[in-house]
Amino acid sequence: MPKTKFQDFVFTIVMVAVMVYGMVLYNAAFSLGGLKNEMFLEALIAMPVTYIIAFAIEFLFVGRVAPKVAFKAINPRETQPLIITIIMSCTIVMFMCPIMSFIAVFLHDFAGPETIITTWFTLLVRNFPMALFYQLFFAGPVVRAIFRPWFSKTK
Repeated sequence: MPKTKFQDFVFTIVMVAVMVYGMVLYNAAFSLGGLKNEMFLEALIAMPVTYIIAFAIEFLFVGRVAPKVAFKAINPRETQPLIITIIMSCTIVMFMCPIMSFIAVFLHDFAGPETIITTWFTLLVRNFPMALFYQLFFAGPVVRAIFRPWFSKTK
C-alpha cells in the first residue's frame, strides 16, 4: 500500500506499534492468567524497548526480505491486491514472530542459557497463531483503513 519511502516509514511506525502493543498485551495476559483492565496501561508502559527492537528489525531487515520471499511464491502482476496483502502479512509474521519471540526470551523470560531453546520454542508456538490472527484480522485492516485515504491522496 505505501508507495514512497516516507509512506513506508510512517506505515511501519504505526503497524509495528499496533502489533507490539497487541502482542505485549497478549503475552502479559497469558502469563498472568487473564486480561485485566490495568494491563492496557501497563502494556503501553512496558513496550518501548520491544517497539524499538521490532521497528529496527522490521524496517532494516524483514521489510526488505519479506517482499522478495513473497514474490517468489506469487507474481504480483497476476495476483489480486487482496491476495498480495495477505501473502505479505503472512510473510512478515513468518519472519517477525520467530525473531521477536527469541528476543523476548532475553527481555522477559530468561531463566539461564540451558533454557533458551525450549523457552524460545514455547513462546514461538504460543505467539505465532496469535500474531498471524492479530495481523490478518485486526492490526493490518485497522492500520490500512487509517492510512488508505492518506496514501491514496499522496502522489
